[in-house]
Amino acid sequence: MTNWIPDLTGSGPLYQRLADSIEADIDRGVIGAGAKLPPQRDLAYDIGATVGTVGRAYQLLRERGLVSGEVGRGTYVLGENIAITKPEAPGASVEGTRYVDAPKDKLRFDSTAAPDIGQGAIVADVLSRAAQDHPHEISSYTRDFPDRWYEAGARWLSRNSFRPTTDTIVPTLGTHAAVMAAIAALTTPGDYVAFEHLTYSQISRSAGLIGRRTALVASDDEGLDPADFERVCAQKHPKMIFLIPTAQNPTLVTLSPARREAIARVAREYNVILIEDDLYGHLTDDPTPLLAEFAPERTIIAGGLSKSVAAGLRGGWLSCPPAYRHRIRVAHKMMTGGMPFLLAEVNARLVLSGQASEIRKRSIAEIGARMSIVRESLAGFSFKSHDKVPFVWLTLPDPWLSGTFKNACLEHGVLIDDEDEFKAGRSERVFHGVRFGVSQPRRREDIAGGVAVIRRLLDEGRAGYDSFS
Repeated sequence: MTNWIPDLTGSGPLYQRLADSIEADIDRGVIGAGAKLPPQRDLAYDIGATVGTVGRAYQLLRERGLVSGEVGRGTYVLGENIAITKPEAPGASVEGTRYVDAPKDKLRFDSTAAPDIGQGAIVADVLSRAAQDHPHEISSYTRDFPDRWYEAGARWLSRNSFRPTTDTIVPTLGTHAAVMAAIAALTTPGDYVAFEHLTYSQISRSAGLIGRRTALVASDDEGLDPADFERVCAQKHPKMIFLIPTAQNPTLVTLSPARREAIARVAREYNVILIEDDLYGHLTDDPTPLLAEFAPERTIIAGGLSKSVAAGLRGGWLSCPPAYRHRIRVAHKMMTGGMPFLLAEVNARLVLSGQASEIRKRSIAEIGARMSIVRESLAGFSFKSHDKVPFVWLTLPDPWLSGTFKNACLEHGVLIDDEDEFKAGRSERVFHGVRFGVSQPRRREDIAGGVAVIRRLLDEGRAGYDSFS
């Protein structure tokens, strides 16, 4: 460790910058496994800090699982960092457990897109009129966003007492793109983004592709645990946390007002930005105030049309504190290539005309009818569902394992998702659950047939499944 001086540029408390610099040099191999860090007094002299500041940085490194220290021996870099979930290496698998190209002739119970209730004809009419009204805009790139696009976003994201103003809105190519634009704009490579162990994990995998790291926060039957969130904030200092507070995917848990208030308090104390995905919440009539109402100065709320109107329209918006808006809009353009005029115009017209709300009502009614089939068929087994949300979280009885049950369903013609599809990072927790959606098949008869397959496998247990090919 001779002639080594940490890079302390950046912002934030000195002890945190020192810990981050040492961690970065460990990651790059500048400081190797087993290396002894400089004595606290020597390093304090070298960087012009107090011994207490260096001691606090070393303690932070110990909490991150990077070093160990003993009185009289010094502080040493551990040989393996087990506390950090690092981004996927280039070339590594990032697509989760789903097939890139779904097998043919299988029932698609692995999707939660809006059901087909005939909205194609409505969209075709709106699309035709938009093309006729704006031929020049369609032939060119979109440089300026008309006010109606912002008004549509403000209207669609409004729920309960939350009423965003147009100066907080960014139109996006769906909710996923909205969240990723916020992450790209407001964090830098190497920053942590926090997630629940089970969640919409494609966000964590996408964040890994642009160099962000994942910090996992524990949950219980009531949702994300604020105490564990505080622990993660103290140890890893995430810049953001991604949450689905209402009808969480895949567990369907809805956070109570008390938990939302506690999460907002922790986020405010540790200066963490909250990203609230309200896609499924927008299907429900849940009266719980949105997380954005507890911490409006640091909450970004994202939503769109995919679950309730039509996933193929790629309609989405986010609402954020006005100070973030320009950066997020630029990041969205850089990451997606920009908003296509035709899609954005069609989405805005659907919302502002009230047609999107009417389609949503019909979608919810269809989801409810399909959920009635599920509840009747799976009576006696443990599962969570919601009349207005198009998926089921099924707890598997012994001796089924999540991946094995998924494979058994596949062999019987039904595509579902195992729990690993929703793990945001490496997690030792085992949930023995699977998620299946009921919105993709076109007919209710197909729902009944697919759920019958699931019921039969549950009844027969592993004895009814031969995994040998």
